[in-house]
Amino acid sequence: MMPTPKRQLSIDVLRAINMFFMIFVNDLSGVRDVPKWIDHVKAWEDGMHFADTIFPLFLFIAGLSIPLAVGRRLSKGDTFTQIAVYILLRSFALIVMGFFHVNMEEYSKQALLPLGVWEFLLTLSFFLIWLDYPDTLAKAKKYTLIGVGVAILITLACLYKGDVGGHHHQHDNIGATRWLEPSWWGILGIIGWSYLVCGFVYLIFKGNFNAMLIALIVFVAINMGVNGKWFNFHIWIIKGADSEALMMFGVVISLLYAKLISGGSYKKVGPWFTVIGAGLIGLGFFVRPYTDGISKIRATPAWVFICTGIGVILFVFFIWLVDVKGKQNWFKIIKPAGTSTLTCYLIPYFQVAIFTMIGFDYPHIFNFGVGGIIRSFAVCFIVIFITGFLEKRRLRLKI
Repeated sequence: MMPTPKRQLSIDVLRAINMFFMIFVNDLSGVRDVPKWIDHVKAWEDGMHFADTIFPLFLFIAGLSIPLAVGRRLSKGDTFTQIAVYILLRSFALIVMGFFHVNMEEYSKQALLPLGVWEFLLTLSFFLIWLDYPDTLAKAKKYTLIGVGVAILITLACLYKGDVGGHHHQHDNIGATRWLEPSWWGILGIIGWSYLVCGFVYLIFKGNFNAMLIALIVFVAINMGVNGKWFNFHIWIIKGADSEALMMFGVVISLLYAKLISGGSYKKVGPWFTVIGAGLIGLGFFVRPYTDGISKIRATPAWVFICTGIGVILFVFFIWLVDVKGKQNWFKIIKPAGTSTLTCYLIPYFQVAIFTMIGFDYPHIFNFGVGGIIRSFAVCFIVIFITGFLEKRRLRLKI
């Protein structure tokens, strides 16, 4: 079994920056006339912009953390069953949240509850169920609050109605409604499924570096085969294996980092990771013509390689800046986004729900161009400030 690396501040900082920009691009989706290089590339285009790098980097960073979280439990002596339950519960929570978020996109006006109320109660239920309750809280209170959260979630599921016409693009069904169904799994759901697969691969092979490398090669091969039309089948859960490849790249890089510093020196890390990062970006451009171009929407291998290469280079930069030079205080203002990441991700859902309920819209100047970009940056800092405020009061989600 590989030695478990200590907690890395560089990963927390990288995660905080990534979450900052995830909130930014999510909010910016409601802004018109923004520079093209910031926004997502369209599904049919061959290329990628800034927004197309944010989610894959999150998956890569989640992979970096697996050897820390699961590896720590292995070295602590937790049993296979204990760790398996831990992975299953984390994955289940993310999949459930993602499932509800996806269905919210097609919420019908014919539903009993207005969308804003349904979204607010949904987010509240997530907090009640998965809050990191303090050990000092009486168990009866804790389980009552969790029970209330589950009851709200079940009630919202029962009351849900989605548009069939908008969902399936069938004009003859416009006006018809449907119940909850997974058209896709959403951001959180994709993270949950990928974590389930990569977490179990790590657990089964106890973090063996060679086994992780083989798993990575398998995921990459599936992704290339699907996008290159070399075979015409999808494996259940992993489908095109792009998310699993991105996360497993993080696992392998994290284990390689532990190997490189096992002698107590950072000297080998810079050259190795710079070469690997640049090599992956080069590999992305090399496979581009043979595997359906560069595309986040189509989840192509070129996009996976380029984003991973960027991730490796960012990782080595923050290792140098934070772990070696000790500059973590430079990022103190956004620290809660790295330590209470899920809380930070969900808070904007409260914001959007409240705005929808009261019919609030930003002044015109903040809905397009430079004004809109300023607004989105302001939203990021406000959300992170609220996250930090809640974190100090032990109000954070933990899965």
